[in-house]
Amino acid sequence: MTTSRHVRADDPSRTTLGKAADENFPVAPFFLPRAWREDLMAVYGYARLVDDIGDGDLAPGGADARLLGLGPDEAADRLLLLDALERDLERVFDGTPRHPLLRALRPTVRRHGLTPGPFLGLLQANRQDQLVRRYETYDDLLAYCELSANPVGRLVLGITGTATPERIRRSDEICTALQIVEHLQDVAEDLRGDRIYLPAEDLKRFHVTEDDLARPTAGAAVRSLVAFQAERARALLHAGTPLVGSVHGRLRLLLTGFAAGGLAALDAIADAGFDVLAGPPKPTKTSLTRQAGAVLLRARREGGA
Repeated sequence: MTTSRHVRADDPSRTTLGKAADENFPVAPFFLPRAWREDLMAVYGYARLVDDIGDGDLAPGGADARLLGLGPDEAADRLLLLDALERDLERVFDGTPRHPLLRALRPTVRRHGLTPGPFLGLLQANRQDQLVRRYETYDDLLAYCELSANPVGRLVLGITGTATPERIRRSDEICTALQIVEHLQDVAEDLRGDRIYLPAEDLKRFHVTEDDLARPTAGAAVRSLVAFQAERARALLHAGTPLVGSVHGRLRLLLTGFAAGGLAALDAIADAGFDVLAGPPKPTKTSLTRQAGAVLLRARREGGA
């Protein structure tokens, strides 16, 4: 991992950037060109900040709120923080941003001609998180992922200059799958925050209640539900694999890491017997390596975009 430019050692943004090591997939691995690493970390820093605001997981002390121009009495209001961040995002495209993570983002945006759309999508997803706590159907969940996950893949394609309509479609499949995997890992944590990202229609289908999700370990019905959702995510990851085969060199390795990270996390969920309530199952390095090899083999057979 590399730190974004213009982020000082004493800046609270370092806390945000440091979370990259905990993701299921490599954010900016060492083998990429330095310019790409910096640009990817700039985008990650923004996306992580948006999520941390939405989750109420900012560094203590209210420094981020101050950087965004808010007072101490406003630092706990997530919607106000998101509104302030959107105003600072506007300054990325026309002006001088206040927050160091957005100042680090500005050169990336200008160099690659990135548009506000994906960045605004991430903001809207987190606004939605403050207002929508349950999703009735799988299609509703997919619409949420269109805002919360798919913009990240589109930004990666923009930074690397490889965006085409077909690649964007495949990227969306991978990103949506990664978001579903994260939801499965975090069922218990999300419920403690009064959020459920398992579609209500599927809870009903598998005869799972919210009380079942609040238990310390998963019963048979919950495990069946999680297995069903995991298979959906696995199918999306496989559907998106041609994206990996359509690019070359170090970008192919990066995208392999994204897909393999999701598949290895699904392996961990399966190895836990689909009991995600006892704690978030985490992928092993062995599983990640095995899945990376499988993704590369599949991509060679199915690639082309």
